[in-house]
Amino acid sequence: MTLQQLKYIIEIVNCGSINEAAKRLYITQPSLSSAVKELEAEIGIELFIRTTKGISLTVDGAEFLSYARQVVEQAGLLEQRYLNKSLPVSFAPSPHSIMPLPSMHLSTSLGKAVRMNMNLLCGKHEHMK
Repeated sequence: MTLQQLKYIIEIVNCGSINEAAKRLYITQPSLSSAVKELEAEIGIELFIRTTKGISLTVDGAEFLSYARQVVEQAGLLEQRYLNKSLPVSFAPSPHSIMPLPSMHLSTSLGKAVRMNMNLLCGKHEHMK
């Protein structure tokens, strides 16, 4: 699981379409679809319901999306703080970024969720149980 894959999922949801998301991401639709399928296979859940009328999130996909958004937001905050040096030392995260979420199939404890987030942020591809 990569940060890029999480960004892909978020963009697909924002666009409501894999085709439109691919255009915005400047990649081909088959490449984006492949990245989504690889992520779904890795985590063992289906994120989207695909029909001839388009896509929609599954229940698991909606839960996954909430975590994906948090991870991407946290990665952005880390980049701003340590790469761009644009945030003051006393920066406080938004209430949304620290809001607790219900447990997720990918992690059964807070410790595992934190490890998953940190692994993603550090570019590690450890499969979470």
